[in-house]
Amino acid sequence: MSTLDPIAHLPHKDPDAFIRDVTDRIWVDRDIAHIRENYEHGSIVHGPLGTAIGVDQVVQGSMMRIAQVPSHIGQAEDVIWEQRGDDAFVSSHLVFSIDEHPGAADEVEARLRQGVLGPRTIRSRTIATCLYRRGRMVEEWVVRDSLAHALQEGHDPDELALQHTFAGYAPSFTEPAPADPLTVGDSGPRPDQHRAECEKVLELIHEGWNTRNLNLVNDLVERDVFLHTIGDTSVVRADGYQRALLRLIRAFPGSQFEVRDLHTNESTRYGGVRVGVVWKLVGDYDGVADYGPLTGKPVELLGISQFQFHEGRIVKEIRIWDDVCLRAQVNAGRGDGEEFTFANLY
Repeated sequence: MSTLDPIAHLPHKDPDAFIRDVTDRIWVDRDIAHIRENYEHGSIVHGPLGTAIGVDQVVQGSMMRIAQVPSHIGQAEDVIWEQRGDDAFVSSHLVFSIDEHPGAADEVEARLRQGVLGPRTIRSRTIATCLYRRGRMVEEWVVRDSLAHALQEGHDPDELALQHTFAGYAPSFTEPAPADPLTVGDSGPRPDQHRAECEKVLELIHEGWNTRNLNLVNDLVERDVFLHTIGDTSVVRADGYQRALLRLIRAFPGSQFEVRDLHTNESTRYGGVRVGVVWKLVGDYDGVADYGPLTGKPVELLGISQFQFHEGRIVKEIRIWDDVCLRAQVNAGRGDGEEFTFANLY
């Protein structure tokens, strides 16, 4: 039973309602000013382009995004929240959006000639993991499926990446990863709940993702597993899951996944036990040239996953990172333009 002081989520009944209502107030009702009441003045936000410190950047960035897609509605697909001490909680808010993009005049005309009425719709997901203390946001880790937007709007992700600048991360995201995220993560000490499910997720990441024992997937996931990931794509079965992981790490063959935070929750509303993970992929861009010419330089990729369990096995994972901003980070490592030479002789 939760011992969380209501001051952590008032005037709402619990953190789930708090997160859903605050998000709607800012993004749907457009009360952008509420961000200053909701975030601490010195709040820390780790995003795909680096770490932003201070509420002003949150206000400005939110205003620009809302202006770009004024019809935006973000639907709460899941909220995994977990207590952090007496007056705080961490929440992993999965937001599913179907946004209307009218497009340029020539695009609208072309769609009308094809008999397509109405604006173009863009499907995408965002996951925001937030640490709230006494009703105020103090630290956030956020990722958006920018690749879904690029592909559905007909843009070249590499061209979009040239419009972004990777600034780099700041503490706490540059500090060593927590030694035992089962007990303490970047958001602080966590309660010992749903240990079996948490241990299976950590086993999957450490023994499957990191050691590349992809056969372990067969032991931990259901036959009918779903993986929803970037580009608004979905794959099924253990084979599809393995292939999707290989597509991510083949560009960074020596990379490792750091587990930065772990949180879990059981809710009938969202399908039972779910485990949220904030992770960081750390490695050199010296593998398959998926993001342009190889650089041999390190990357730090912020990602967030949500795992859903049924009878002790993983039945679904939602895995999001910002692929356009990853390309921007790779670009930032190009330096003087000297081409990196692939050195693996195997």
